[in-house]
Amino acid sequence: MRRRDLLALVGALAAAPRLALAQDAKAHRLGTLTAGPPVTPDSEYGAFLFPSLAKRGYRLGENLVLEARGAAGNLGLIPQFAAELKNAGVEVVVTVSYPAAAAAKVSGLSTVLATGSGDPVKTGLVDGLARPGGNVTGIADDAASLSTKRLSLLKQMIPGLKKVAMLWNRNDLGMSLRYDASAAAAIADGVQVQALGVRAPDDFKDAFDAMLADPPGAILMVSDSLTILNRTRVIEFAAAHRLPAIYEDQRFVRDGGLMSYSADSAESFDRAAALVDQIFKGAKPGDLPVEQPTRYRFVLNLKTANAIGLDIPPTVSALADEVIE
Repeated sequence: MRRRDLLALVGALAAAPRLALAQDAKAHRLGTLTAGPPVTPDSEYGAFLFPSLAKRGYRLGENLVLEARGAAGNLGLIPQFAAELKNAGVEVVVTVSYPAAAAAKVSGLSTVLATGSGDPVKTGLVDGLARPGGNVTGIADDAASLSTKRLSLLKQMIPGLKKVAMLWNRNDLGMSLRYDASAAAAIADGVQVQALGVRAPDDFKDAFDAMLADPPGAILMVSDSLTILNRTRVIEFAAAHRLPAIYEDQRFVRDGGLMSYSADSAESFDRAAALVDQIFKGAKPGDLPVEQPTRYRFVLNLKTANAIGLDIPPTVSALADEVIE
């Protein structure tokens, strides 16, 4: 072999590993879709999702491209955003909320439910937890057990509780089903339910008027983009009328709400990242079982309890994963 040909062959062999690495390091395209603010690296949920993706080898600016969309409460925008994500060529979309999940399913995008989607079987997002079928997998909401636990915490906090007002978004199927589970748990526990479904920000005033006319012993609010965006109004109403309230999202407690009980977001988004990883590697969403949370967080605001004159039983405060003082 001539020396020039030998050098060319050696050069080609030396370059081969670099070529393979370049091919392996192709950028994957990830979409996020929510009914609220977009999930970006500096957002609350993004602080869980992107480090979980990074530990699996996917880093923004290196081998991961992000297309983030958030409707900020304007649910009519969500189908348009889902179409934009599909046109942008995303391989997987991570969703927050039932409306986002439903739009992603219809678009045909490979979809991973992270949180807020309700019971995916009852809403028709998947055929079953073990065998989802179609283009959707992710993390399910265990509404029945969560509702029972929230009611139990309220009753431990307020012995003799007779009636609880429940606020939820009637326009969100996932949240309506979660309300149904909460109401069923309350009735089974001998607690009367004051049903206060809302559809728009103006409806909160009607809900408040109903509670003033027929005061409940406590409030339970189901979280979605509408109730989250209006959370300050609910927190202030509960404080002004010294009403204990339990929420599904710890953001309410950090903003002055009394207490929350919910799945651990860090776990949910870490598991969502694991499912994204499998889909990036060629798995089909319909073949990946829908998972259920295994960790839950009870957050309690002692400052709020003191402000409304509520004595927290030691047995309840001992259960809290986090106490805000």
